[in-house]
Amino acid sequence: MYIVPEAKIADLVSREASFEAVEQVFAAMASKDAYNFPVVREAIGHEDALYGFKGGFDRVGGSLGLKAGGYWPHNLEKRGLINHQSTVFLFDPDTGRVHAMVGGNLLTALRTAAASSVSIKHLAREDAKVMGMIGAGHQATFQLRAALEQRSFEKVIGWNYHPEMLPNIEKVAQEAGLPFEAVELEGMREADVIISITSAFSPSLMADHVSEGTHIACMGTDTKGKQEVEAALLAKAKVFTDEVAQSISIGEAQHAVGSGLIAESDVIEIGAVINGAHPGRTSDSDITLFDGTGVGLQDLAVASKVVELAIERGVAIEVDF
Repeated sequence: MYIVPEAKIADLVSREASFEAVEQVFAAMASKDAYNFPVVREAIGHEDALYGFKGGFDRVGGSLGLKAGGYWPHNLEKRGLINHQSTVFLFDPDTGRVHAMVGGNLLTALRTAAASSVSIKHLAREDAKVMGMIGAGHQATFQLRAALEQRSFEKVIGWNYHPEMLPNIEKVAQEAGLPFEAVELEGMREADVIISITSAFSPSLMADHVSEGTHIACMGTDTKGKQEVEAALLAKAKVFTDEVAQSISIGEAQHAVGSGLIAESDVIEIGAVINGAHPGRTSDSDITLFDGTGVGLQDLAVASKVVELAIERGVAIEVDF
């Protein structure tokens, strides 16, 4: 088997490669050529951590495996480690033998950013100019860098529960040559695209904080009970997701469906838009919302690309297992 350590990942995979891998796997999911396994996600009763497994099989890409990991909220403060920790395991779909173990922390950030970026490409207005960010943690910087590549944005605005963290995303805006403004949540009405990337269990973005024509990517809700936006916002929007089953059970749509504001049939796989089976946005006044719950196939697609490149470049560690 091959081992690709976390420290090697940054030199092996780009935002562009991650975007391509995630877009392709979303399309494969919608055409039923790839599927995810049921998610295991648990509060383990230690360090306030959430731990779980996400896996799947892509017949087209040949990826079979799982990602194990979760969220340790005290890591940064106590240990100087990032709060999200994970590892990806890949298996040979022909034999079942283990193929590779890959550090999953950077991969998770890259594939999550790629997912929201794919949603912007396919659902945001072409003339979007103002990028709004809710959240300013480790993953928010990846989200913003990827998002800014999808449209000709002219300004970035941001809000965070802890305002002292906003310089994280301000720096990314400055690197892109764009002005940054810290706003209250009501200020998000100026945004043409909004990414929410928090670990909240109560909504911050309300329906009246969003203007007509806005595209919202909700990227932080991946557990039962989590919630970043008001359920009424989904009732006003055209709702898309990576996987419907996850969206209505552990994603942002769990609340809107649970309260009867929308039906399961109102939630559309973004892969259907990519494949041309669904029109996506049909008007500049549409509010579109992507519920990015994070599926195992995203991790497997990007991890497979990393292993391929690591072997090519001679940096993968080969062990007899």
